[in-house]
Amino acid sequence: MNTMVLGVAGGTGSGKTTLTRKIKERFGDKISVISHDNYYKRQDHLSYEERCLTNYDHPDAFDTDLMVEHLAALKRGETIYCPVYDFSQHNRSDELLEIKPAPVILVEGILIFSSPELCSLMDIKVFVDTDADVRILRRIVRDVKKRGRTLDSVVSQYLTTVKPMHEQFVEPSKRQADLIIPEGGKNTVALDMLIHRLENHLSSN
Repeated sequence: MNTMVLGVAGGTGSGKTTLTRKIKERFGDKISVISHDNYYKRQDHLSYEERCLTNYDHPDAFDTDLMVEHLAALKRGETIYCPVYDFSQHNRSDELLEIKPAPVILVEGILIFSSPELCSLMDIKVFVDTDADVRILRRIVRDVKKRGRTLDSVVSQYLTTVKPMHEQFVEPSKRQADLIIPEGGKNTVALDMLIHRLENHLSSN
């Protein structure tokens, strides 16, 4: 199988998930999605209160080495079983997610372009670029409604770790991108161009 790896990065709440979902909906099982969020390190040695204080927006919070191994295995045509992260507990669950190889592997995450090893496995690198005020509002809605967080905890985390880590790691990683898409999945012109590129790959596979 001639596998293409598409990387989708960008800040929290930028629209990466929307872009990923629309691409997945368009191509179905011809695309497999692997999310960096699932590779947060296991923290069984810490109490819940201690886990709440962890900086989850620093590259060291992720087991990126394992993700590199898994992505390389998918490119070789092997099925992987990636970890599943429980955001309400700030820890990995005991569940494993089966991901099968496909002609296109989409890798998604805020910090995937900060890893040279991950970047070296990607054929196309897309950075979703969205204004900071829009991103924080989206993050608040997501974390409160979908991840069981309190408003105070989300705002505190944004100011103490999310914003400074974005400025230190995420924003500079934009330089690694082949394509920068303002507003992610809502940018229909850019989405159509990307879909056309993937269709060309799939038709020649």
